[in-house]
Amino acid sequence: MSFPRSRLRALSLAALTAVAIAAPAAAAPVQAADAGAVAGTVPPGLRGTPLSARPLTGAAALPSAARDWYVTYVSEGASGERVTVSGVVSVPATPPPPGGWPVISWAHGTTGTADVCAPSADTADGPAHGYLASVNPTLDAWVAHGFAVVRTDYEGLGTPGGHPYMNGRSAAASVIDMVRAARRVDPRIGRDWFAAGHSQGGHAALFTAAATGERGDVRLRGAIAVAPGGWGYSQTVAYLRAMPGAKDALAFLPTILLGAAAADPAIRPEELVTDEVRPLLDAARTGCMDQVRAVAADTNVSSVFRPGADTGTLTGYLRAQEPAGLKVRVPTLVAQGTADVLVPKQTTDLMVADLCAGAAKVTYRTYAGADHRASVAASFDDALAFARTILAGGTPAPTC
Repeated sequence: MSFPRSRLRALSLAALTAVAIAAPAAAAPVQAADAGAVAGTVPPGLRGTPLSARPLTGAAALPSAARDWYVTYVSEGASGERVTVSGVVSVPATPPPPGGWPVISWAHGTTGTADVCAPSADTADGPAHGYLASVNPTLDAWVAHGFAVVRTDYEGLGTPGGHPYMNGRSAAASVIDMVRAARRVDPRIGRDWFAAGHSQGGHAALFTAAATGERGDVRLRGAIAVAPGGWGYSQTVAYLRAMPGAKDALAFLPTILLGAAAADPAIRPEELVTDEVRPLLDAARTGCMDQVRAVAADTNVSSVFRPGADTGTLTGYLRAQEPAGLKVRVPTLVAQGTADVLVPKQTTDLMVADLCAGAAKVTYRTYAGADHRASVAASFDDALAFARTILAGGTPAPTC
């Protein structure tokens, strides 16, 4: 299928984003599990087992939280293997209601693929701080309103192995198992939880909402996807062949390639791209998105992919990660800024129509003048009302 250049640009930019005061009760002791890798599907009872937990302070902590923990836990990777994932648990200062604090399991937007890009490792001068500092006030507002907020770093960010960027299976597992781990770290955290995320994390929230096989230890009540990426993901190669000098797309390319290679070793980034593009791969292996953007801004390329490069495996992999045909199991709020140029509204419109065709459980809200990052704060009041309606036994009105 061919696309008009304007539509191809919109689809591809959407794809290329992905682009607490009262003294708390003592946390239950965490027993370290065997950290060795196990091939094959992870036993369900092992997923979410904490491997470590320690108090967290600094830029990654939320100001309104009574306490923050850095946690590592067992999850399932992109290929079904056992992996160790890290994240942060933040609990409110207010006493838990009967049944425990409800949970927001937050999936972050694109920071990069290097370990230094893990949100739990953030510092005031950290390489991913610009993005994280723009989102954390909204996460802090959830804590201030009585929600425990748990934040996965995703597979391969800050822990062994590569980060399979925008892999729906891996991201959903990390988001779900983060809740399980948090409940083991602090038993005052309840079973009821919401998957929420922005950009790459909005994609993760949608895949989480469609995931099956949830155990009774936790109960997904709804999903909140802000500016979700991934629609038209498989058009990445076609777009960059048509517009090799597009700086926004070029900045996201190494994250896409390294993420795909982490999930499928048959994808070898250096064999696909020209020598002109290799400095971007090097930058992405050690830095985060701001650093890669800086390199991309100074990079002029005449072609992105090597002549004759077989990009079929890459394109097939990216197609499998598109959020097309998903059937969400729970009420889902999709939030979108009208001034977003990374995930344009027209692509989210298409995504919402597709979600509605699968299950009429989607509520769609747009925010005039909000760009990609601003959509997180702009949508908070609606997201809070959405979650509270569900917790009170109601059903948010779908817009399908």
